[in-house]
Amino acid sequence: MLKTIQERLAAIEPPVRQISAQEAATEMQQNNGLVIDVRESAEREQHPVDASTGIPRGVLEMKITDHCKDPARPIYLHCASGVRAQLAAEQLRALGYQNVTAITCKPDAIKQALD
Repeated sequence: MLKTIQERLAAIEPPVRQISAQEAATEMQQNNGLVIDVRESAEREQHPVDASTGIPRGVLEMKITDHCKDPARPIYLHCASGVRAQLAAEQLRALGYQNVTAITCKPDAIKQALD
């Protein structure tokens, strides 16, 4: 049986922590968190967020250790709507990352809060 994306997201256990860009900015002042943009390169070029590291969702699992070898370091993921960020968070948790959060704001709000 096929699932809708909403059903797929609801099935993630435990649920992915979701916060606003402003909340992420506040937390990052204290925790040295890493912001990763999981959008595709063309999307990042159209609406860049300079404060984030670009790693497309399709290669995240293969590239994450190039940017973060500490499984306890806070990682904040964002995309255009929050869906890919939540799916990416699930995969990073499966790899052993312990402190993964999805930023669910639009890129403009993320840029405003973080850049």
